[in-house]
Amino acid sequence: MIDIVVPVHNEERDVARSVHRLHAYLAEEFPFSARITVADNASTDDTLAIASRLAAELPCVRVLHLNEKGRGRALAAAWLTSEAQVVAYMDVDLSTDLSALLPLVAPIVSGHSEVSIGSRLAATARVNRGPKRELISRAYNLLLKLALRVRFKDAQCGFKALRADVAQTLLPEVVNRNWFFDTELLVRAQRAGLRIHELPVDWTDDPDSRVDIVATAIEDLRGVWRLATGRFRSAPPRLPGQLLRFAMVGLASTLVYGALFWALRNSLPPASSNAVALAATAIANTAANRRVTFGVRGPERLLRDHAGGLVAFGIAFLLTNVAILAMATFAPGASRGVEIAILTAVNAVATGARFIILRTLLFHMRSGIAESDL
Repeated sequence: MIDIVVPVHNEERDVARSVHRLHAYLAEEFPFSARITVADNASTDDTLAIASRLAAELPCVRVLHLNEKGRGRALAAAWLTSEAQVVAYMDVDLSTDLSALLPLVAPIVSGHSEVSIGSRLAATARVNRGPKRELISRAYNLLLKLALRVRFKDAQCGFKALRADVAQTLLPEVVNRNWFFDTELLVRAQRAGLRIHELPVDWTDDPDSRVDIVATAIEDLRGVWRLATGRFRSAPPRLPGQLLRFAMVGLASTLVYGALFWALRNSLPPASSNAVALAATAIANTAANRRVTFGVRGPERLLRDHAGGLVAFGIAFLLTNVAILAMATFAPGASRGVEIAILTAVNAVATGARFIILRTLLFHMRSGIAESDL
């Protein structure tokens, strides 16, 4: 049997429609026996009452209620209490086309893979969503590749399945019980040597999504940091000293950036001045952090280190150009001082990503990574 979990929190508007649609598909088109588990995590509206009525009305539908909020918490509770051979989940808005459900679980049923995930970033996926979410998703998954060396393309697609016994083994090791749950689960599966099948999906964004992007991004960055720093056993992270030295290098780079931008603005437009100033300071910043912050000397992996710095440059370049465009649109008469102040502040936002990338490349990759930790 396959247990398909639908985690919900205050979804009174969508839960009945989505469960009826999924139930009809399973009854009419799905070749395996299946059950729907509506996992309610601390809803304060009528979601639980509606889900309970659905369970009484429809066969093979159960309800699980948790008093604490958290998508990962709901999934872990449902999967750990399931007697099915395969456990899966999908978002309540059914953004992924249901025709992908059979191809999702087939590799697990056949024994080809232990984990199967939907991917919105695979080459043949068809995705309908806004540019902001597309950019955030691609940037986040690029960060995972750099910081955690993952091989899967899309960590956060709400469409996954795994063998139940694998879930029983992995879930106690997964610390996060909220939005980072998906990423941590997949990272631990990859490190355990499990086979992860990635399925291109047709996916339509829910325009009424209530996910707090800023809070989720902060949680994800913390999770990436925890996994990046926790997987290496050869040397303890020297975080306080590194942060202080990184901050000193960053302050010097920021001052040089501001001076270069100011000088170049006498003859170049804002975008060109920004590009030249950023490029010059990015190269110098990476070289300084190699030597001062992380104590790396010599030509070993020099190109790889500067490639990591180039990614950090790309993040800063994107953010600062968005700021330039915003100023041109909403404050076209801004003074040079205002331009520099805004661009310097925006540049500081990219500092966190720069530190994660450089620390991963410059420190951990030289610490003797064991194959069992990858």
